[in-house]
Amino acid sequence: MSSIIQKIESEQLKENVTDFNVGDTVKVHTRVVEGGKERIQIFAGIVIGKKGQGLNESFTVRKISYGEGVERVFPVHTPRIAKIDVTNRGKVRRARLNYLRGRVGKQAMSVKAADRV
Repeated sequence: MSSIIQKIESEQLKENVTDFNVGDTVKVHTRVVEGGKERIQIFAGIVIGKKGQGLNESFTVRKISYGEGVERVFPVHTPRIAKIDVTNRGKVRRARLNYLRGRVGKQAMSVKAADRV
């Protein structure tokens, strides 16, 4: 029974997923449908966590917008994501960067300097 489920899940996986880790600064290009039109919207921020495996794998991206922290969770294998661009590789020693939620201003954006403390 589980082999049938694995076969169906393997068919739905994306082949060309960009390799990125927690702490990286990424630009996620998402497809947004408004009315009958489709456009690409970019959500740029720091990856603060990854969870799941296989088809259920997802990641959380955090950015500061007008002084307010905004987090968004994206499934890795969704067709809504057009592509993921890694703009900056981060050097972190944590699996989840929840401590960035308490930071304000430039400290919230800088992962490298924040983790060396």
